[in-house]
Amino acid sequence: MSETNKAQHGNEDRPETVHTVVVPNSVNMVALLGAGDEHLALIEKALDADIHVRGNKVTLRGEPAEIALAERMLDELVTIIRTGQGLNAETVERVLGMLRAETEERPADVLSLNILSNRGRTIRPKTLNQKRYVDAIDKHTIVFGIGPAGTGKTYLAMAKAVQALQAKQVNRIILTRPAVESGERLGFLPGTLGEKIDPYMRPLYDALHDMIDPESIPKLLASGTIEVAPLAYMRGRTLNDAFIVLDEAQNTTPEQMKMFLTRLGFGSKIVVTGDVTQTDLPSGQKSGLRIVEGILDDIEDISFNRLTAQDVVRHRLVGKIVAAYDEHDAHNEHRKNMRGNGGAE
Repeated sequence: MSETNKAQHGNEDRPETVHTVVVPNSVNMVALLGAGDEHLALIEKALDADIHVRGNKVTLRGEPAEIALAERMLDELVTIIRTGQGLNAETVERVLGMLRAETEERPADVLSLNILSNRGRTIRPKTLNQKRYVDAIDKHTIVFGIGPAGTGKTYLAMAKAVQALQAKQVNRIILTRPAVESGERLGFLPGTLGEKIDPYMRPLYDALHDMIDPESIPKLLASGTIEVAPLAYMRGRTLNDAFIVLDEAQNTTPEQMKMFLTRLGFGSKIVVTGDVTQTDLPSGQKSGLRIVEGILDDIEDISFNRLTAQDVVRHRLVGKIVAAYDEHDAHNEHRKNMRGNGGAE
């Protein structure tokens, strides 16, 4: 519920709108505004508006467009609280970013989609692109998730795999990645073949521990219900009734990518993840992930999804680091093109 008045702000050319939003009594105002009004301060800083709170009444004063955005913001945050999901500063910032982008999807719908719950922890998409990626996994047989580190592309794929296994949509999960190393070679590492391969698989094991009770993982691995193996182990197989995740796909050759995709069997789903800017292949070797979209883009039931620095869900500095490197690379590419064309910088 809101009340609207008109006033003048500075001069007659800039009308000021005043809205009074009444927050339902069932909503905890501390949860909405944050401890020490942290969430309120974030909203005020991001919007060109004055916000005053008395009890469950929130008065918004400023330019009409900003006030309308602030009112939508409060509505989305109230909806998220009503789902039982707690609010934090990161959630507030993500809601604001989605509203600014004027997306068709409601931020509350994006941020309240539960994929998997384990030991009191719920895995859900945290950005619009992540939500679209998860939706694509539901709708397509083969899905590519391409983007920088920290965008959740592998983690969400594995969560969907565990969800599918628990719902008995598949009989097993297969997690694989190419054993291509940055720096050292497998042959020079100590230990048996299994011990040499284990460091490359470790990120997948770590993610599994977040999604499945740790004591059940050895049994699932021993029975083959979950298989974690290098990409080379996929050759010559047909994988039926399985949810298959290929991680670090930028380190596949075109031949390996073709080999992997043609392992698809009946009742199976494939998700391929990777970051084309982080290839560890030998110099001059083409990445299978780089060229696959141009080959398969027009095939029905295959979906390509791109995530960006805006979708990084690790520490907020990670997103800024990724964005800074992207800007640096783009600048260097521009300078290189200018020199190649004989132009002045």
